[in-house]
Amino acid sequence: MEMKELSSILQQNGIVGAGGAGFPTYAKLDERAETIILNCAECEPLLRLHRQLLEKYAQEIVETFHMMGQVVGAKEVVIGIKKAYKKTIDALNEVIGEYPEVRLGLLDEVYPAGDEVVLIYEVTGKVVRPGGLPIESGVAVFNVETVYNVYRALNQKTPVVDKLVSVVAEVEHPVTVRVPIGTTIEEVVRLAGGTTTKDAVYFIGGPMMGFIGTGSQPVTKTTNAVLVLPEEHLIIQKKRRKSSIDLKRAAACCCQCTMCTDLCPRNRLGHPIEPHLFMRAATCKDMQEPNIFINTMFCSSCGLCEMYSCMQGLSPRSLMAEYKAGLRANGIKPPQGVVPKPVGEEREYRKVPMERLMARLDLTKYDKEAPLDESRVPIKKVKILLSQHIGAPASAIVKQGDQVTRGQMVAEPGKGLSVGIHASIDGTVIEVSEKYIVIETQEGRAGNE
Repeated sequence: MEMKELSSILQQNGIVGAGGAGFPTYAKLDERAETIILNCAECEPLLRLHRQLLEKYAQEIVETFHMMGQVVGAKEVVIGIKKAYKKTIDALNEVIGEYPEVRLGLLDEVYPAGDEVVLIYEVTGKVVRPGGLPIESGVAVFNVETVYNVYRALNQKTPVVDKLVSVVAEVEHPVTVRVPIGTTIEEVVRLAGGTTTKDAVYFIGGPMMGFIGTGSQPVTKTTNAVLVLPEEHLIIQKKRRKSSIDLKRAAACCCQCTMCTDLCPRNRLGHPIEPHLFMRAATCKDMQEPNIFINTMFCSSCGLCEMYSCMQGLSPRSLMAEYKAGLRANGIKPPQGVVPKPVGEEREYRKVPMERLMARLDLTKYDKEAPLDESRVPIKKVKILLSQHIGAPASAIVKQGDQVTRGQMVAEPGKGLSVGIHASIDGTVIEVSEKYIVIETQEGRAGNE
């Protein structure tokens, strides 16, 4: 297959990164990619869907990823996977023998192994420059579910109409389910048997980089997990703190121990991000070294500094995120041409074990099996957002009252980085706006009437 043909198929089938910012996959196909990496590091605590999916569909995913490597002309195809995922590794070993250029890149059970800059260093030894893109180093990284979606588009003619979501923590039956795009979070939690705590809070994404959501918000192409947590849980309390209070607390008790910087994954790869210096400068309103503030733009927001490293319980990540947003709002861009420092030997001894991280976050009791269940879920109504990922939103091509079928394109790619969006259920379009499309089944309409 030619790159132009594959690129068009991916764009028309609405395929984007199935996690993180959701970068459109067609835009990652690049002939500069000497190495392509399949990310099965399952970066965040409690998440399981990537290893589950790769174990079940090892042949399909490896075959598709190998084909993608051929299309871009990659010399090396690497599957980055943690050593602890033994069942998945066994499944992979049964099929990779057919593909000589495919190899496993085995990773330690540490956080954040799935951060693409960290992952690239671990499996290739290359350091992506501060503020740079992986392709500048001849590398492209793809999500496991994304590649499976490529397989479905090519072999089953199925666009992205559903999403795998792990539902864990305070639920009756932790599970990983496949639900139509646009399903409400509340409905997804119901598939896990409902909540087991009174004042349940829905935390969308992983516990380190996720956010507090609501039961009424819809599942998007990048929704990986729902953590149901009690309102008083440490993670919820940290997320709800005000930055003004965080700044005052930092001014009162930051002792400049440097632990946040010492354990910073990007700093350990030579990037000029030093959270402890930022905390000192921000709390003292010291502008003598403006680069301390500008370098916050190199922060990956992994959250280790505030969720694990700081013994005072301060919030460097949250405060830096606020400063980054302010810089961007004022037209400040990350510095170009910054050369990373050499990676020191101490990096190996400053990795954060996942087991200790979960204990620190009070999540160990939730570390339970969440079996993969791909049964078709009957959903009566979906709200499909027209902007679900980085890049331009799609443009609706249906109107209120239209009958649509599952898989039918309802919004075509807009200008810039954009992909098509498809109906995730059979039904009637009952609302169209600049931001979303609502589709309801006949059963749902009858119930409303």
